[in-house]
Amino acid sequence: MASRRPLLLIDGDSLAHRAYHGSRPLRGAEGRPINALHGFAVMLLALVRTERPRTVLACWDTLDVPTYRRELWPEYQSGREFDPEIVEQLGRLPGLVEAFGFAAAKAGGYEADDLLAAAARGEQEAGGTALVVTSDRDSYQLVTDAVTVLAPRSGAYAPDRIGPTEVVERYGVRPEQVPDFIALRGDPSDRLPGARGIGAKGAAELLGRYPDLDAIVAHADELRPRQAEAVRDPNLPLFKRIATMDADAPAPPPPDAALDTAGAVAHLEALGDKRLAARMHGDSPHPGTVPGV
Repeated sequence: MASRRPLLLIDGDSLAHRAYHGSRPLRGAEGRPINALHGFAVMLLALVRTERPRTVLACWDTLDVPTYRRELWPEYQSGREFDPEIVEQLGRLPGLVEAFGFAAAKAGGYEADDLLAAAARGEQEAGGTALVVTSDRDSYQLVTDAVTVLAPRSGAYAPDRIGPTEVVERYGVRPEQVPDFIALRGDPSDRLPGARGIGAKGAAELLGRYPDLDAIVAHADELRPRQAEAVRDPNLPLFKRIATMDADAPAPPPPDAALDTAGAVAHLEALGDKRLAARMHGDSPHPGTVPGV
């Protein structure tokens, strides 16, 4: 029988960028930057303490292998540039997660989103529940009665909890309609143009009348001429495919695991984050306890 405790799924890249930009510059061993590593560790510990998951799986993009999305649409996510200091830390973050006793996953050709989708589906099929930690609203498509998105907020300790009702409140569409919504509205951050002139409000209105993109196109004759022309854009099904997280990605749900406090302390000390290591060591009477951070 599946554990009653949730599986905690972390969008590693999303949380890493949040940690990096939300932390002051920090140097560790050999003068290497560790502010993203430090901030990520603090947030991970806080989440484990608060949510008490059965285990944690952190999922990562593979930066050096083109994804199928880029092959489908060469403009996808083009022009993105990252500070070399965060790129260097991204390479070390999966090892930090594993040192804390949890699992890290990445797969060539897939994004973290796909691995999150696969793990969330697997947990539901096993009768469990999942919490998905990410700032990416594309993840709202994963929301069900058994899957909740935890969206970090600037200046707030507790993340927003996004269930089916909150998706409707924020986007005006149901979770399963989110890929259709993105295809119609577009996504500037991913370089997806969407349907010309539709926008977020128009996309939500259309998806309130029709269940999905295919139905909208099938009933285009019922729309205003400009809308009809926009929704007949032959690229929209491609945009929907790109916006859809691939739940067939290779990310089976991991087995139960507790925080390895000794491993975490040793790893933090090796990184040169001695202050956080000392807090963990001093505040944890036994390996299963997470310190207040």
